[in-house]
Formats: sequence, structure tokens, C-alpha cells
Amino acid sequence: MEKLNIITQRLNIRHLELADLPDFHIYRSNPEVTKYQGFDVMTLEQAEAFIKMNTKRQPWKAGEWVQYAIENKGTGKLIGDCAIKLNQDDVRIAEIGITISHLEQKRGYAKEALLAILKFLFEEKEIHRVVETVDAENIASINLLKSVGFRQEGHFVENIFFKGKWGSEFQYAMLKREWDI
Repeated sequence: MEKLNIITQRLNIRHLELADLPDFHIYRSNPEVTKYQGFDVMTLEQAEAFIKMNTKRQPWKAGEWVQYAIENKGTGKLIGDCAIKLNQDDVRIAEIGITISHLEQKRGYAKEALLAILKFLFEEKEIHRVVETVDAENIASINLLKSVGFRQEGHFVENIFFKGKWGSEFQYAMLKREWDI
């Protein structure tokens, strides 16, 4: 299996491991962190099962989300995770997502990780297009996407019944040629 290992100034983006469980559970069990996510708060057992299931997934398999660890190089601690999924019908299109622990937010880690993932996808994997769908109320994520050059392509109004209510989403995207500018 091809191991992902993206190194930035402060981060190591790598495969999620069972040793990450304590740090993973800290933020995955926080309702503020999961508020706009496609998952809900996790018990320790659910977090462990998720990591075990994720280790069996095949990176770069069309249609399959794979979660990766975002590790602080200085401390060796997990500070978040990111996900990459290649489009089921065209593997030149990728969808991504990033979650940063509530204990580590507002330090530029999400932007650093996002830029490194984009560089990897566009320059090494030769991806043509990267998309991210975000809750219309998730202002921090929207601002992050705009700050690195994503453009809004769609606004889906009450398109998803999510955590007990109808929610709206935006879709943002970036093409490789936009990254190359």
C-alpha cells in the first residue's frame, strides 16, 4: 500500500494509526468540532473502530474516502485529520476535507495542511480538479477555502437533512490551471 507522507514546515500529513486514538478522540468527541462535519461526536470505541476501518481502506481507490493524520512535527501529536476521495467516475477529480482539533485552531494549521494537500494532489498526483463541499454556516471553512483561491461554484439550499434539520451547502472548487497561476 502506498503510504502518504506530506511534510510541511510544521506538519506531517501521514496515515492515521491506532496510536493516534487518544488525540483523535479528544477533538472527534467535541460537539463544536463536529458541528459542520459529516460525522457526529464519537465515543472512544467509535473513534477506535473508525481508525481500524480506515487502515483497511485503499488509498487512491475511486469513490473511497481515506482519512489521514495531521501531526505537529514539533510535538509528534495528532492535531487534526484530513480526507481525500477520488471521484467514482473520474479519478482526476478529488474531494477533500480537513478537521483541526479545537485545541489547535487559529494557528494556521488548516491553511498549511490545505496548501500542502493541494500541492501534492495537483503536482504529484496530477489531479485536474479539487472540490470541497462546506456547510453554508461554516464561515471559518469558507474563509479558508477562499484564502487559498477556491471559487464558489454552487449553493445548494436545504439540500441535506443533517443532524436533525435541513442544511444548505456551498461547493467550492479549484482547477490545476488555477493552482499553477
